[in-house]
Amino acid sequence: MLHLRLITPAGKTDAVVRLIEGTLGTTHLVVVPGAARNPAGDVVMCDVAREAGDELIGRLQELGLDTTGSIAVENIDLSLSTRADKAEEEAPGEAADAVLWEHLTDVTHEESTLSVTYVAFLTVATMIAACGVMLDNSILIVGAMAVGPEFGPLAGICTALVQRTPKLVRRSLWALLAGFGIAMLLTAGFGWLMDAIGLFDKDMIEADRPNTAFIWQPDMMSFVVAFLAGIAGTLSLTSAKSGALIGVAISVTTVPAAANAAMAFTYADYSQTWGSTAQLLANLGGIITAGTLTLLAQKWFWARHRNVTDPA
Repeated sequence: MLHLRLITPAGKTDAVVRLIEGTLGTTHLVVVPGAARNPAGDVVMCDVAREAGDELIGRLQELGLDTTGSIAVENIDLSLSTRADKAEEEAPGEAADAVLWEHLTDVTHEESTLSVTYVAFLTVATMIAACGVMLDNSILIVGAMAVGPEFGPLAGICTALVQRTPKLVRRSLWALLAGFGIAMLLTAGFGWLMDAIGLFDKDMIEADRPNTAFIWQPDMMSFVVAFLAGIAGTLSLTSAKSGALIGVAISVTTVPAAANAAMAFTYADYSQTWGSTAQLLANLGGIITAGTLTLLAQKWFWARHRNVTDPA
């Protein structure tokens, strides 16, 4: 269930209440006249089944409530109410399949900003992966994958393509490319430093590395795995399954490929540099393609489901 807290101008409160009462899957409606001060108006609260939430939020926006008042949405972790149970039964579809497009856009917008924190996480992840590459240590590679935050802008690109918001596409693409560029540059500097103090040397990057050689040897399976990971990652975002997203993070070699490219470039091993770069691009391309197609499929499914349940 979702909890909606609305601030409505007094002249729109009746329309808002009628809309909520006419939406299947809503309950626990509360109206507090004149309670809001900034902006001034009435406070309206209700609970709505997740599968009916996107439609209700969309219609509230059509009433202009997002500009003249306020729409706040919270997840309800526990609701002990027979009315809430009835509302979930009445709402069409399953909660796990529902997509809250406004929430998804907001989350990906936040996660796809080129911030200091984002660059720091990506850089640290790439440096950890560099250590894993040089030591041929698969545990460090997995750890670096889990730390990397790059799925945020990737999801932002997918969401922006489906929602047709060019501004978010540019923001996400900039965060992705600039973030990896900065991380790889700093990792190359990290490699020079480690070489200077005797912890890294050229023999390590050129040695047989049975555990990590796949990072710079891309093949069709690289794209296939990234494609499947993109589907799983997108589903984890739209259904709020954060545990699945962690699994996605450690299934693709974006950060390790960037690290290997940086380290190989440091030692002028351009064969590995280009191979790692191709691996990185294959993974990014696979995730973006799969994520976009998954969101399009979900959008089509819900549009079709809505037409079946409400043919009028």
